[in-house]
Amino acid sequence: MSVDGTTADPVLVLVAHGTRNARGVQMVADMAEVLARQVGTTRVAFVDVLGPSPSEVLRELSEPAVVVPAFLASGYHVHTDVPREIAESNHGNVVVTRALGPDPVLAEVMFARLRDAGWQPGEAVVLAAAGSSDRRALLEHRRAASMLADRTQAPVRIGYVATATPTVAEAVSTLRASGHTRVFVASYLLARGLFHNRLADAGADGVADPLGVHPAIIDLVADRYLEGSRQLATVGRSVLPAYRM
Repeated sequence: MSVDGTTADPVLVLVAHGTRNARGVQMVADMAEVLARQVGTTRVAFVDVLGPSPSEVLRELSEPAVVVPAFLASGYHVHTDVPREIAESNHGNVVVTRALGPDPVLAEVMFARLRDAGWQPGEAVVLAAAGSSDRRALLEHRRAASMLADRTQAPVRIGYVATATPTVAEAVSTLRASGHTRVFVASYLLARGLFHNRLADAGADGVADPLGVHPAIIDLVADRYLEGSRQLATVGRSVLPAYRM
């Protein structure tokens, strides 16, 4: 039963960054379509580049809502943009969950993508992240790299596509200079687009596909939604994520 006494489940509001790349937009739409079949009514919102914004989506809803940030680390968008959008919506029954990453599930998907790209056990890996100016996000990237290293049992370094350093190409070069003859890139990105396309020029022996609409990713989002639904039913009012300090 929902917090307002009805039998309606909360609406899942999947919040993504936003992109002008059609493939990236389609990936988010495909993810929402699968999630709608799995958990119920699902809406998509974007914090940048295109709309609708989270506040616009929430203003259209009378039902309680669970906002799931489809981000791989909790940087500025998760800590600042999403809470601001929630406040601007004036929606009284909203809970915001943790971001998707870092999480062992993502390491497992990256491991599978690496194997599909031709990576072999023992070969070095660069975890290629979008980058951030937020220290908290960079720390979470380190945790993601550590999880991937645990899963692959191989050397893993972080490389950034933009904003932060080292770049992916620099991380590849560092691994080669330390004696690794074969280096692969694990794409710590959700979708294909400009950032993923840049990885082809990093000088690696292979580039894994982005995380994408993998069944394990869908299950991860669904788990975040269920976690938020339970919290919403218990508290019965808007709740910001616990990591927001």
